[in-house]
Amino acid sequence: MSRTVTEHREAVLDQITPTPAVTFALEDAAGLVLAGDVTAHEALPRFDGSAMDGYAVQSADVAGASAAAPVRLRVVADLAAGTDAAPVIGAGTAARIMTGAPVPPGADAVVPVEDTDGGTEQVEVRAPASVGRHVRRVAEDVAAGDVVLRAGQELTPYRIAAVAAVGRPEVLVHRRPVVVVISTGSELVTPGVATRRGQIPDSNSYLLAAAARAAGAQVHRLGAVPDDAHALAEALESAGTVDLIVTSGGVSVGAYDVVKEVLAPMDGMFFVSVAMQPGKPQGYGRLADGTPVISLPGNPVSAFVSFEAFVRPAILALRGLTGTDLLRPTLLARVGAGWSSPTGREQHMPVTLVTDPDGTVVARPAAARGSGSHLVASLAAADGIAVVPADVTEVRPGEMVTAFRIIA
Repeated sequence: MSRTVTEHREAVLDQITPTPAVTFALEDAAGLVLAGDVTAHEALPRFDGSAMDGYAVQSADVAGASAAAPVRLRVVADLAAGTDAAPVIGAGTAARIMTGAPVPPGADAVVPVEDTDGGTEQVEVRAPASVGRHVRRVAEDVAAGDVVLRAGQELTPYRIAAVAAVGRPEVLVHRRPVVVVISTGSELVTPGVATRRGQIPDSNSYLLAAAARAAGAQVHRLGAVPDDAHALAEALESAGTVDLIVTSGGVSVGAYDVVKEVLAPMDGMFFVSVAMQPGKPQGYGRLADGTPVISLPGNPVSAFVSFEAFVRPAILALRGLTGTDLLRPTLLARVGAGWSSPTGREQHMPVTLVTDPDGTVVARPAAARGSGSHLVASLAAADGIAVVPADVTEVRPGEMVTAFRIIA
């Protein structure tokens, strides 16, 4: 009996544990996933600072200021960002201050330069400023001891900035997973090599290697291995110490399905039927040394949608991500051109997703000739996958379908 796509994804993820935690320099950590919380050792901001270019004043001095009745104050200091000067601001005085500079003692507000005449020895203030106006208070952003980022969060550029802002030069992260990609088939030759009758260029290993890199892995592409059990066993052994092996081809019930021939007898390896189209035959498990393996069908579109459904989530889990972060966000799209779907199997249709002027996303099959699992050229046009439930056999124009983008 076939299992559902969700059931198979959960079974694959059960084989996955995140890569070990290592300490990385912050400048090298972009795209990695935190293995521990990041806390603030100090408050942020560390001092009361100016949020505007202007003048630090005592609010009582300028309470009645207006364009018709300006208040004149003596300028006693000029404070740039980064200064450690701390002149005391008394009644009737002000300090010219730049954004980010510490607010001096005695001042309790900042008047924007636009509300003054910009004087350097004496300033004319033409608007009031209440207590705290344009002042960034100590710990307004983060208090000492606050958790800034949680374990399991990916270090985006903005999160890198947050770590730097709290003074952390290093972070504890999961190292980037190492993934080996192997395609199988005696018909496969390296692109650029002349083909004879019955041969085709190997596209799967390039597809899967590029997709794995895009998912955040360090990838070793071993290329195509012929339909020979000894050759495949040697290729698997040559992979060395890695975090995941991904194979394509040889997982069905054919006479030359070498991946199944080599791996199926191993304890801990499983070959199953998944109720999806394309991509029905799937394999997964662990080698004797504990290395996880995911074995995909060899037809290019099958390999493509299977990668999205099973391999990409596994790579993200290796990186330390969890839960909904393992899956691409879904959207509802209006069907622009209909297609059929096999009964009893969840269809993963490569589609184009175009946003209409009214904001509606419209999905159309990427392949004009249908959803055949061999139509590799159609993948170049696809920027999304539409997911059709197993009980739907006809997807009609104008209906809504769940989809997700595969291109950011």
